[in-house]
Amino acid sequence: MAHLLSASCPSVISLSSSSKNSVKPFVSGQTFFNAQLLSRSSLKGLLFQEKKPRKSCVFRATAVPITQQAPPETSTNNSSSKPKRVMVIGGDGYCGWATALHLSKKNYEVCIVDNLVRRLFDHQLGLESLTPIASIHDRISRWKALTGKSIELYVGDICDFEFLAESFKSFEPDSVVHFGEQRSAPYSMIDRSRAVYTQHNNVIGTLNVLFAIKEFGEECHLVKLGTMGEYGTPNIDIEEGYITITHNGRTDTLPYPKQASSFYHLSKVHDSHNIAFTCKAWGIRATDLNQGVVYGVKTDETEMHEELRNRLDYDAVFGTALNRFCVQAAVGHPLTVYGKGGQTRGYLDIRDTVQCVEIAIANPAKAGEFRVFNQFTEQFSVNELASLVTKAGSKLGLDVKKMTVPNPRVEAEEHYYNAKHTKLMELGLEPHYLSDSLLDSLLNFAVQFKDRVDTKQIMPSVSWKKIGVKTKSMTT
Repeated sequence: MAHLLSASCPSVISLSSSSKNSVKPFVSGQTFFNAQLLSRSSLKGLLFQEKKPRKSCVFRATAVPITQQAPPETSTNNSSSKPKRVMVIGGDGYCGWATALHLSKKNYEVCIVDNLVRRLFDHQLGLESLTPIASIHDRISRWKALTGKSIELYVGDICDFEFLAESFKSFEPDSVVHFGEQRSAPYSMIDRSRAVYTQHNNVIGTLNVLFAIKEFGEECHLVKLGTMGEYGTPNIDIEEGYITITHNGRTDTLPYPKQASSFYHLSKVHDSHNIAFTCKAWGIRATDLNQGVVYGVKTDETEMHEELRNRLDYDAVFGTALNRFCVQAAVGHPLTVYGKGGQTRGYLDIRDTVQCVEIAIANPAKAGEFRVFNQFTEQFSVNELASLVTKAGSKLGLDVKKMTVPNPRVEAEEHYYNAKHTKLMELGLEPHYLSDSLLDSLLNFAVQFKDRVDTKQIMPSVSWKKIGVKTKSMTT
């Protein structure tokens, strides 16, 4: 059976000393991680090594009917009386956790599949979320206590197809939302081992998901989180996935050219090609959400209790531009503008991330269709973001300055950028634009937790040009 850890049915958890398919979850308070949580080769050579490793117990559980503590509400999703079942892969992460709660609140039956490796990355690199985050078990238990809604939890690595297959057969999802990838460009550029891990984890994991849908859920709709970074910064308008061109008198609609700028972005390009091929060959239905840079930390659901709070990364490896700038302003560190600061990207509030995913699920792709939606709401350059944060900070009495940092990336620092993003709007997206009030809220949130900031993690330490073969230690 798949290894289901559900906060609503602790009585089914039994202990054993060993098992071929044992799942070894992160346990709050422990200071070690076990490699069997991941596929055999995924993180070889990367795992944190404890001088005196402790013996870990194995948690194994069987999926059983869950007794609701509160009567289920009438489903509001576009379905029959039976709620749709959504598997959220990577549901313990920044976007995944917010999405899992949002879908559960909207009366979808939700399960989370996660190997909890994002927490391991922090442990390896000496990083920490600005916000203290509860263990996944405590998060799910709190959600159940507050809402009466159950979220099932499968702890394991999707690069292990046996684990993923058992999870699919146990939960039987109608839709799969796939966040379960190493999502940091700087992480993929630290050294050879992290580059290899990123591509192996992301590409093989997605391939396994595609095979699982083919074998165990032919009608299942895949909602895959891609990235706007697949497109690069071309000197023409960026279309949504496809472009119609005329060449030598002949016209065709083709996938939009990809110009990835890191090993992470390249893994996303490979994913897109693999998904497109399986839609054509196997009739899989898929939506690729090419997401822009996400900012913010609060959603209606994560604000219900401190144990539901989402993570907020401010470091130079996992932190996104606006979140990082707000934390830097809160602690009096100059805003770190890379190079000329003209780098322009699409941005969106995390509340719009969860809304976009819900829209994609409620309006599924047809069998054999590979849809691409550009998922962002506004475009900003790095300099424009720095100016907005400086202005908002001054209203709060913060003396915000900025500094020019030699660009650790290989990218255009001044360029044309105009990306289309109409399809989600046409399906009903109601965007939260970057307003003064939202910036005030994010800055105040950063000030609230500023004592948790490790200023040594602010400046970039990963160089695109200096990446090497030797495994690099990032701890200070």
